[in-house]
Amino acid sequence: MQLPKLGLVLFTFGNVSAVDRSLGVFAIKPSGVPYEELTPAKMVIVDFDANVVEGTLRPSSDTKTHAVLYKHWEHIGGIVHTHSTYATAWAQSQRDIPIYGTTHADHNTVDIPCAPPMSDEMIKGNYEHETGFQIMNCLKEKGLNYQDIEMILVGNHAPFTWGKTPEKAVYNSAVLESVAHMALLTEQINPGVARLKDALIRKHFERKHGPDSYYGQ
Repeated sequence: MQLPKLGLVLFTFGNVSAVDRSLGVFAIKPSGVPYEELTPAKMVIVDFDANVVEGTLRPSSDTKTHAVLYKHWEHIGGIVHTHSTYATAWAQSQRDIPIYGTTHADHNTVDIPCAPPMSDEMIKGNYEHETGFQIMNCLKEKGLNYQDIEMILVGNHAPFTWGKTPEKAVYNSAVLESVAHMALLTEQINPGVARLKDALIRKHFERKHGPDSYYGQ
């Protein structure tokens, strides 16, 4: 319900899922149901092979992507997919989001990656299933770990985020959209802008996430 409140989705766009590792299942938003009509009873329960275990509605069309990620990434508890405006614009541009400022560095020490557009071979296959591998392959090729960076752009498509909880995944989705917006404005104001220097990246990330972090109570 936070997705429309945060301006991350329109109409029935987007989805959130939450996993129960002990049961080997996850709950996900039903496909095409307006957010204002959602209730706990309308959520669909599926296993890690995207088979419906419980529920009378059809699950999100992106269910197979969520299933692949849960199956291979054992330390995540929630996944979010939106078509939020600015993050999606970067995805459609097939560009990583450069790390220009400390807001970005508070959450990531690297550019937010954009996975290359899917190959024709993968598109013709099990598309949503292959999207999960598109995401994982991109991180692997860039030498990134899903526990260190919890967001990605899928080229020509849109963003996916994840986290230890569904709430953290939603938080990451909102942060990604904000950073994407700031990066666009930054490049418009100064097309020759330099990437944030390493000392500032380390300082801002470590003060929130390092062993001697001092942000928060």
